[in-house]
Amino acid sequence: MTQKIIIAQQKAAQVRLMIFDVDGILTDGRMQFNAEGEFLKSFHVHDGLGIQLLKKMGIATAIISARQTSIVTKRAEDLGITYVYQGNHDKRVTFSQLLVDTGICAQECGFMGDDVVDLPLFSKVGFAVSVPNAHYEARIRADYITEASGGLGAVREICDFILRAQNKYDAALAPYLV
Repeated sequence: MTQKIIIAQQKAAQVRLMIFDVDGILTDGRMQFNAEGEFLKSFHVHDGLGIQLLKKMGIATAIISARQTSIVTKRAEDLGITYVYQGNHDKRVTFSQLLVDTGICAQECGFMGDDVVDLPLFSKVGFAVSVPNAHYEARIRADYITEASGGLGAVREICDFILRAQNKYDAALAPYLV
């Protein structure tokens, strides 16, 4: 195991709140429109279960996205994500409000992002995560880069990583192994 992975595990072990960007993280980043011009997004079911497992194990979840869409609101409702902030391009302002709303300190937060608009949060949280198809600047600043690409199971991978780092993975899976 490399030193970088060991450090990432130590940081993941401290996460009490995991925050996700949407485009490029919960989705593959592509923008799709139907014939009526309505914006469409695709989400991976494995990612959704990963988020639910975090919540069951006492780790809060949040979304911070610069884009505002009802699709994200619906997906967050489906997954029981309590803290959803959309439509502010300055994610620092939103992050500050999230800390007030949750009472969790910045070093106990993880954030998963994929582009330069996410970089301000990478330097504020205790655990910064990105994906292999992220912008170069996000990849070089991340504490951990998933093997799976954004929208294709990367969120589930990091949820499992956090649960393992906190020795909660077996307990999270126990209801499914009966």
